[in-house]
Amino acid sequence: MVTSTSRWWALGALVLSVLVIGLDATVLNVALPTLATDLGAGTGDLQWIVDAYMVPFAALMLPAGAFGDRFGRKRLLLGALAAFGVASLIATMAGGTGSLIAARALMGAGAAVIMPLSTSILPVIFPPAERGRAIAAWTAAMALGLPLGPIVGGYLLDHFWWGSIFLINIPVVVIALVAGAVLIPESRDPSAPRLDLPGALLSVTGLAALVYGLIQAPADGWGDAKVLAALAAGAVLLVAFVRVEARTRQPMMDLKLFRDRVFVWGAIGATFVSLGMSGVLFVVPQDLQAVLGHDAFGTGIRITPMVAGLMVGGLTGERLLKRFGLRQVMTGGLAVLAAGFGLGAMTQVTSGYGYIATWLSVVGAGVGLAMVPAMDGVLATLPEDRSGSGSATLQTMRQVGGTLGVAALGSLLSAAYIGGLPSGAPKAAQDSITGAVALAARAADASLLQAAQVSFVSAMDQVLLVCGATSLLAALLMAVFLPGRTARPGGAAESEHELTTAR
Repeated sequence: MVTSTSRWWALGALVLSVLVIGLDATVLNVALPTLATDLGAGTGDLQWIVDAYMVPFAALMLPAGAFGDRFGRKRLLLGALAAFGVASLIATMAGGTGSLIAARALMGAGAAVIMPLSTSILPVIFPPAERGRAIAAWTAAMALGLPLGPIVGGYLLDHFWWGSIFLINIPVVVIALVAGAVLIPESRDPSAPRLDLPGALLSVTGLAALVYGLIQAPADGWGDAKVLAALAAGAVLLVAFVRVEARTRQPMMDLKLFRDRVFVWGAIGATFVSLGMSGVLFVVPQDLQAVLGHDAFGTGIRITPMVAGLMVGGLTGERLLKRFGLRQVMTGGLAVLAAGFGLGAMTQVTSGYGYIATWLSVVGAGVGLAMVPAMDGVLATLPEDRSGSGSATLQTMRQVGGTLGVAALGSLLSAAYIGGLPSGAPKAAQDSITGAVALAARAADASLLQAAQVSFVSAMDQVLLVCGATSLLAALLMAVFLPGRTARPGGAAESEHELTTAR
């Protein structure tokens, strides 16, 4: 039996688990120039140091959820945390790009297990009445780790060697391991279906190819042969995966979930939110550094209004959900999100941080209002014995949506930025706003600096406008297609029957 007090302590362990994922997703960005110098890493090496984490992260979530249902969610979660900690230790001691890339890949694999299993444990230990608050805390922890990355990374790089940005993971992982071992109950699928190896193989290779293509597209171009081949291979393999799952008696991914309109539209809404949030976190740090002149540490601090808005929006959404229902709250949250993006799209070069903080707060509130009810509604539709695979399906959709957002919005940002530069601008200035600022500083070229900043802000506004339009579209889709119910008819208030004694 999970008592009221122990379940909230268990939530603390789950929060620490996802906090380290959010932290590691962004901490590396501020260290790339240092890695280029200290390890002699070229542009391709730097790209793979980042991408080696993202590809297994997206590709392994589906089988991780299914394996958790079979072998025990707590057991696999603790194993993934241990693997993440070991990989972090290897990364701190890496002497070259090869070993660092390998360590990052292992970290991504660990994160792929931590993410869906930490989510799937929530409906196991929390009854519907408390689940909204638990999801709000879980979501806030994930979001808090994103701006904490540059803050922590910037501080560590200023005072220690580059490996310290990975060393910080280890104490967090150790605390999460101890707390999880003591506080989180074991849970699994009592029927213990056999492993769906063909489905696992097809899903991993298909998602890996798709995510690789999406990651490479902004760098190589959407018409590049390798990008097109990866995207086509990913699409073919995933279609084959769906066909195999439809014919398998005990599939890794329960396709019956997609007959439930709450699951389908709640997951789609959450994916739209992830896409928009990824867009903000992609463009705003560059604006804060290259246009407003803040360092990495200051940039991370100045993104926190979005996290504060998310926490307020999440807690408010939980209360409104009980009164108005899922459809109304999600639609309203996405509308608030669209309004925040609309305000952001009016940012000018002369706009001060106060204006940016205001619309970041609105965006965060929209994320909280939409995401927390979406995840609560989706988790309520999951069969209690398949919460691992169901949560993995949701998190995979969100991850791929976020990757697609960064790829597509990154391409839009680059094209709009280059198009706004004066003809004959140096190649370094065209590559990025950061390169333009560095070049202008070396050459004492104030006109180049001003032109690059104006062009970047204009390009950022276009990205935010697209994010706002997609959020508004999502709000309309939720209003039309999402049912108002928030839980399964006759669903159990708590899945106590599924809890087993940890072994």
